[in-house]
Amino acid sequence: MSRAGAELRIIFSPGRVQLVQEEAMVPAPRVLVTGATGLLGRAVCTEFQNSGWLVIGTGYRRARPRLLRCDLTDEDAVKRLLHEYKPDVIVHCAAERRPDVVERHTEAAVNLNVHATSMLAKEAAGCRAFFLYISTDYVFDGRNPPYGEDDSPNPLNVYGRSKLEGERETLRHCPGAVVLRVPVLFGEVESVSESAVTSLWLKVQETTESCTLDHCQQRFPTDSRDVATVCRKLAERARQDPSIRGIFHFSAKEQMTKYEMAIAIAQAFNLPSNHLIPVSTYQYMNKYMELYICLYKYLQYIQFNFICVAPSHNRSYLRTLFKWSRSRPNSL
Repeated sequence: MSRAGAELRIIFSPGRVQLVQEEAMVPAPRVLVTGATGLLGRAVCTEFQNSGWLVIGTGYRRARPRLLRCDLTDEDAVKRLLHEYKPDVIVHCAAERRPDVVERHTEAAVNLNVHATSMLAKEAAGCRAFFLYISTDYVFDGRNPPYGEDDSPNPLNVYGRSKLEGERETLRHCPGAVVLRVPVLFGEVESVSESAVTSLWLKVQETTESCTLDHCQQRFPTDSRDVATVCRKLAERARQDPSIRGIFHFSAKEQMTKYEMAIAIAQAFNLPSNHLIPVSTYQYMNKYMELYICLYKYLQYIQFNFICVAPSHNRSYLRTLFKWSRSRPNSL
């Protein structure tokens, strides 16, 4: 894919010289998106593609047609990939994001979240590609919100520590990179379990069994499409302005506990919620209490229309669930 640009051409003919303006085809910028099979990766691919970029998406276990299969922990495979496609921008979405899986399979998770990130950052610096690393609000402990980009991280679990180490490796090997910290995401899911927000549907619909849900930890569910837009804007600005570097935060504004999200889902689907039991005691002091990340630095550098960030009266994840349930009539 390419886009047109103006080019002047001189045409000589007997007795006259003409200066003609012609349309010249300029190659579209290339973006490599890792984790393109995931919730955020799919949204990032769509956002860049709709904006005229040439998108190269990679996956591994869930790789599908039109995506490249690449083991990001294989250094030779990563080098071949970047040498062949020569991306202008790399958006690194691939990660083991499930905290319980990271706890059970720590070595494999660290290989992906830390070592693969380190390799990609080195290669990005070597080929002068802008590198954007997707991180998480789990690098903070949630005890003194709101958190700015310069606040000291203090992750409470292995997942948070692995992502923090990925941040450090990114900025160590690729000083011109951007680390984008985001909260819990939702979006166009392929299954409700793909998002920690929409996965609450599984608990809501089991009306015959009581279910306890956390009513302490404050989360800020954010639409993956908004994050994808932020990624594109950061990439476009960074290609023009080298001061776009370092750590940025992005989050929606609606604050909810898991219990409140589940109640909202039950109400939207006209399902009973008596079986949902809130747990509102601070009995687990190692839990993240409130992970609110400030947007000051992002707003300072990048203009973004906050109308498209879901306000409290417009819970976009409910529309996501409605769409998902309509595609599966037997799910209700």
